[in-house]
Amino acid sequence: MPDMTPAPAGRDLDALIVGAGFAGLYQLLCLRDRLGLKVQVLEAGDGVGGTWYWNRYPGARCDSESHAYNYTFSKELFEEWEWSERYPDHAEIRRYLDHVADRFDLRKDIRFGTRVVGARYDEAANRWSVTTEAGETLTAQFLITAVGCLSTANVPKFPGLESFQGQWYHTGQWPQEGWISPASASG
Repeated sequence: MPDMTPAPAGRDLDALIVGAGFAGLYQLLCLRDRLGLKVQVLEAGDGVGGTWYWNRYPGARCDSESHAYNYTFSKELFEEWEWSERYPDHAEIRRYLDHVADRFDLRKDIRFGTRVVGARYDEAANRWSVTTEAGETLTAQFLITAVGCLSTANVPKFPGLESFQGQWYHTGQWPQEGWISPASASG
């Protein structure tokens, strides 16, 4: 199980990255390790994975061949990871991203459970002010939004949904504990 200890709060940073999926992890690695910048990732979820963290519904899997899901910036990483399937499922993709985060010690600069609710650019100061759901404000010269195109669940406006009394789930907001049918829960 990965360490979920939140990264220390850095209020004045060189760069802030929103999202800990494929793009966010790679940006963290490049900015921190290659350029030596003071960087922090803000991630709403409790783990790495981005889209693959949230989309964990039964049957979720990659529609591209597994070799397309490898980072290629490190020959060692590329050679040490072996995909078990041609089209891996969400659990294997998450294991891969956990492996990458651990391999390059990325978690120390990721604040999990931190949702960004606003960002404002101050042109005179050449800085971004980013506000979290908890009311905290962080500043950085660079802001990278690595939230991806599937980061927000698009819930269709079905007539009667707001008054529906039963349980319903969106694939992009699947419960962490999985779905339990009412029939199996009662007996």
